[in-house]
Amino acid sequence: MRKKLKYKKIFEYPVIFEPAIEGGYNVSFPSFPGCVTFGDTFEEAKKYAREVLELWLEEMVSQGKKIPIFNSRPIIDDVSAAIPSKAKISYAANNC
Repeated sequence: MRKKLKYKKIFEYPVIFEPAIEGGYNVSFPSFPGCVTFGDTFEEAKKYAREVLELWLEEMVSQGKKIPIFNSRPIIDDVSAAIPSKAKISYAANNC
């Protein structure tokens, strides 16, 4: 049974929702490596993201760790790049 904690403030953290090859979304937090979850739909992934982040933060508090607060967000954008004409192209999701 989880101990009921008092909550003081609500902070927002960047979260990445990445479409999974098998369907659904993989979820990760750049500020908290290892804090991950998954959802079959975007709405489910967002719900689970909040749950796993709150559990992660509770664990940090129980271990006496400081919770980082960031004033900036990562910028995610596209960059164009020329690909050699002989390159083999794969259109599979999550392929580098």
